[in-house]
Amino acid sequence: MTSQPATPTATGQLSGQVCRPSELSAAQRRRMADLLHEFFENVTAAQFEHDLGEKEWVVLLCDSGSGEIQGFSTLMRLQLTVDDRPVTAFYSGDTIIHPSYWQEAELPRVWGRHVFAQAEAVTEDEGGGEVYWFLISSGYKTYRFLPVFFREFYPSYAQPTPSHIRRVIEALAAVKFPGQYDTARGIIRFDAASPLRAGVAEVTDERLKDPHVAFFVQANPGHAQGEQLACLVRLTRDNLTPAGRRMLASRAEAEESHAKSQRRQEEKKK
Repeated sequence: MTSQPATPTATGQLSGQVCRPSELSAAQRRRMADLLHEFFENVTAAQFEHDLGEKEWVVLLCDSGSGEIQGFSTLMRLQLTVDDRPVTAFYSGDTIIHPSYWQEAELPRVWGRHVFAQAEAVTEDEGGGEVYWFLISSGYKTYRFLPVFFREFYPSYAQPTPSHIRRVIEALAAVKFPGQYDTARGIIRFDAASPLRAGVAEVTDERLKDPHVAFFVQANPGHAQGEQLACLVRLTRDNLTPAGRRMLASRAEAEESHAKSQRRQEEKKK
């Protein structure tokens, strides 16, 4: 009697990699589309394939034991000139992580190392210019990435958006979302929006105690209907928070740094 191979066991931990969309198998693409459909409304296969088709990279997040895809984020580069300055922006498209893996930090680690490597190549090899992360957000969890990993980002409750940054956002939105960007509000309203399904990352009274979450809700009151807040972050190492610096470290370095930070906090309590 021939024994059947054991089914790989899920670990609850993510392992990430960056690949090109062309490297994805049909089964992987179906799994990615299914993840989006599970947590977002109005997601169609055609919409998913269109988003994926224009992107340069995919951050693929799989359970380290079973190998099943449990999250992903798509990424592309936009280049233009604003105020006579060359601007490169890395735009994040479809992004999802299964809620069972929300405690994992693999996405920012893999995304951060890849994007900063690309950003520094632009600065060093392609004649310089300004380099940004262009992010749109219909959920507070996505917006909360910004204060965790970056010192300055826009828009923010902490400070008004500088006029040049505002013009960069407007220029990027005009290129990427023609006719769908509300300049006065800084909001993108898609012709066919895909809001988060009810019960996924809902804003609670407890969450609203966080000033960043409260600002996001005020700035994007239509977030529950899938309206997107356009955000911009300068991609330089001096704009990173301590958590952002750990994001760019190896897993072992990040864990050691986090352990040291915890020990310092414990010592302060004594």
